[in-house]
Amino acid sequence: MRAMSTNPPNLRPDLAPAARLGTAATRPGQPTIGMVSLGCPKALVDSERILTRLRAEGYGISPDYAGADAVIVNTCGFLDSAKAESLDAIGEALKENGKVIVTGCLGAEPDYIREHHPRILAVTGPHQYEQVLDAVHGAVPPDPDPFVDLLPASGVQLTPRHYSYLKISEGCNHKCKFCIIPDMRGKLASRPAHAVLREAEKLVDNGVKELLIISQDTSAYGLDRKYDTNLWKNREVRSHITDLARELGQLDAWVRLHYVYPYPHVRELIPLMADAGCNLLPYLDIPFQHAHPDTLKRMARPAAAARTLDEIAAWREICPEITLRSTFIVGYPGETEAEFQTLLDWMDEAQLDRVGCFQYENVAGARSNDLPDHVPAEVKQERWDRFMAKAQAISEAKLAARVGQVIEVIVDEVDD
Repeated sequence: MRAMSTNPPNLRPDLAPAARLGTAATRPGQPTIGMVSLGCPKALVDSERILTRLRAEGYGISPDYAGADAVIVNTCGFLDSAKAESLDAIGEALKENGKVIVTGCLGAEPDYIREHHPRILAVTGPHQYEQVLDAVHGAVPPDPDPFVDLLPASGVQLTPRHYSYLKISEGCNHKCKFCIIPDMRGKLASRPAHAVLREAEKLVDNGVKELLIISQDTSAYGLDRKYDTNLWKNREVRSHITDLARELGQLDAWVRLHYVYPYPHVRELIPLMADAGCNLLPYLDIPFQHAHPDTLKRMARPAAAARTLDEIAAWREICPEITLRSTFIVGYPGETEAEFQTLLDWMDEAQLDRVGCFQYENVAGARSNDLPDHVPAEVKQERWDRFMAKAQAISEAKLAARVGQVIEVIVDEVDD
């Protein structure tokens, strides 16, 4: 029996891990659904929410095509290469199963999907859970048995049981020229603080040892809510990333922040990371994207690379153990050799612990497509090779400096 498709390992530096659908037995006659989850961790959380709702309605979950009465494909539409991967996954599901429902970011372009795969049953956009459930009901009617169909207290998780993604908001208010995420997922929409904390507490109570905090722009959390206060444990908590991180850090699990935009108030998080009584890990995942002010300006991102270096130095002064991860784009339209060299020089100064890198590519609907002076493919590849060589050398040196230290870790898995 053929297993469901998963994210290809090297498509993007921000992919979620492969979804773990498990092999739980189904009762006789129980309708079963398969799930192909592509793209980033935010999409994986959407897949978990969909499957949790389906399990609550009595559906079983199949890890392979043959055992599924229908298959949901949660797609990615961030890059053209990711769109191609999504179309391939849809085609594979149609071939192996035949009944396919499409959702996710690429679902925002239903005509594009149906042009390639007219046999699909339904298409819905990102985080449109009700529409997905309606499509499943139409394809495979529910047949619940309330005495047998028990839902895990933590819901359905597609990650190993010791860690979980916790999504605190949807959408984004930025207008970066290379990105179409706001067009697909809308403007920033933050969850109330008490709802996030309740979910986090429930996950920890059910054995989760590490919470990975995700959103499109984590440091903007609560801006759309005007940082309103919510009652939690008989006290008021602001819908603000600093307050949220402080409360999450009191839970009996590590807390790791992803997708943090380098706003000035991010510095308020660093003392929490240095506090031995707070479980907020000394770690920031910040997508800097580039370092040359002209390139950043063409991207429609803040052109303040020099001030960013000052911020990094200030963070390290407060919390010397802080680990910084980032992603960058090389070969952006108009990028000159001098601009690229500025990026390499910036990397030497910033000394980031771990980085990923995209080669720029056009995405349908992105404003960057219309910029002049696109960089040839061979130049993009050459710059990517040089950038990654630089990044790997920095990472190797920083890791070598840890030799001899005793560090508390979580073991994700043990190979045979």
